[in-house]
Amino acid sequence: MKRILFVTIISLLAISFVPMAFCADAVKIGVIDFEKIMKESSAGKMNQKVLNTKGTEFKNKLEKEKHTLDEISRAYEKEALVLSDEKKRERERDFRNQIEDFKIMQQDYANELKNLEIKMINDMQKAVFDIANELGKQEKYTLIIEKKNAGVIYIADRVDITDSVIKQYNADTAQGN
Repeated sequence: MKRILFVTIISLLAISFVPMAFCADAVKIGVIDFEKIMKESSAGKMNQKVLNTKGTEFKNKLEKEKHTLDEISRAYEKEALVLSDEKKRERERDFRNQIEDFKIMQQDYANELKNLEIKMINDMQKAVFDIANELGKQEKYTLIIEKKNAGVIYIADRVDITDSVIKQYNADTAQGN
């Protein structure tokens, strides 16, 4: 009788653990951190370098233009005492127009830099998501999500596949894809 009870209890315990054994590997989830990819991948670093170079170029052009405006202002102050009222108004109008042109130039440069950054991010995001899709198919992931946009609060390190994506993205970038 004890033996039958013992075998029954063992059988029930074994049956209760069977579903867990089958479900352990059924769901495979991966997470990528796009910000990390932008900072650490070779393409991300290259994009940042291009943006910095373009930003420096625009800054130098703006500083040159500002220097020119300062020179015009100083020249006007020197000549203001000897100019007729009509010439003063004309020069002031011209100077205001040049200042407006300068402000428009600043805004244009800022917009151009922002548009370049958006284009680079979109291109990079498309490439990274294509890699994540391929990686998901190859390694049979059930779900791959982006860390920031998905609202992930906690993630185990073993689920984060960002480094694998960076490695593949660097390889693709080196090959020119």
